[in-house]
Amino acid sequence: MTEAPAPDAAPDTAQPTGPTCNACGSRAAVQWRRRLTDAEFAAHLALEQQRRDERLRLADPQQPAPDFGPLPTPADCITPIFGCATHAINADAAALVHQKTCTAPDPARLPGCNCTPEPAPQPTPDPEPAPLPPGWS
Repeated sequence: MTEAPAPDAAPDTAQPTGPTCNACGSRAAVQWRRRLTDAEFAAHLALEQQRRDERLRLADPQQPAPDFGPLPTPADCITPIFGCATHAINADAAALVHQKTCTAPDPARLPGCNCTPEPAPQPTPDPEPAPLPPGWS
């Protein structure tokens, strides 16, 4: 006779799946982006350098060395920020990239934030169509 495994104990509270609010930990309803703070960027840069060093260490010495290109700059890096329905900023602000000093989701400033987000990128115009060959109209 074999024993059946004991069922796992039920958790005390259901944990939200997926992203959670940066303010309270509830399930996220809105996501926006902000630039990395100086400390976050330094940690990101250290991880990137560690990744590059590891790839160089593991590289085949008989092959050309890997070309990584330049290290990222602060303008290249953003981080996602999440807010639940209670701590969400408005949709227009969520569509923009916020400054590294943005404190959203700050309940005192909702549905806004304390920074001036970067302007939205301008859409690229449609290219001019190629001219028709002679005799076509």
